[in-house]
Amino acid sequence: MSGNHASSPVAAQVRHVEALLEERGLLDPHEIDERIDALAAGGTPANGAALVARAWVDPAFRERLLADGNAAIAELGFSMGGALQEQKLTVMANDADEHHVVVCTLCSCYPIALLGPSPGWYKSEAYRSRVVREPRAVLREFGLELPASTRITVWDASAESRYLVLPRRPEDTEGRSEEELAGLVTRKGLIGTAAV
Repeated sequence: MSGNHASSPVAAQVRHVEALLEERGLLDPHEIDERIDALAAGGTPANGAALVARAWVDPAFRERLLADGNAAIAELGFSMGGALQEQKLTVMANDADEHHVVVCTLCSCYPIALLGPSPGWYKSEAYRSRVVREPRAVLREFGLELPASTRITVWDASAESRYLVLPRRPEDTEGRSEEELAGLVTRKGLIGTAAV
C-alpha cells in the first residue's frame, strides 16, 4: 500500500491556518516544526513495547493502562502531548474473542511518542479506506489470519484521540524479563496489523 496525501484538503487547511497564525504574530514560523521534531525525536516503537511488556508482567499497571492511558503512560515517563495539545490515549487489549486494529481514515493521526514516525502503509489511502470496510482481508494481506470467530474492531484516530493495541502475550513466555518481552513487540503489533 502506498500513497501521498500532502496535497489533501486537510493539509491545505493546515498550511492556511499556520500562515494566518504567523501573519498575526501568534506563531513563530519555525515553532510547529520544532515541536514536531522534538516529539518525533523521543518517539520510537520501543516506547510502546515497554508499555506492553509492563502490562504483561504487572496486572495492576495493565488495568490502569486500559482505564486511563494518559495517566498510565506517565508512570513510565511518556506523554501524549502533541505539538499543540494533549491527546487522549485509549488502549484496547486483544483477546481470544476480539482483535483491535487502528487507523486514521482522514489523514494519519498516530501516537508518535509511543510508536515513532508512522509507517508509509499507515498513511496510504489504500490502508485508510480498506481496513474499515474489509479489515479481515487487510489483516490477511499483512500475514495475520484470525479465526472466523474472532471479532475485529477498527478504531479511527483523530486529532484529539489516539489508540494503541495491547497485543496478547505470546504463550510460553513465562519467566522472561520485562526487557525480553518488550523485544517481542513490534509496531505492527501495537497498531493491530500483526500478532506478537
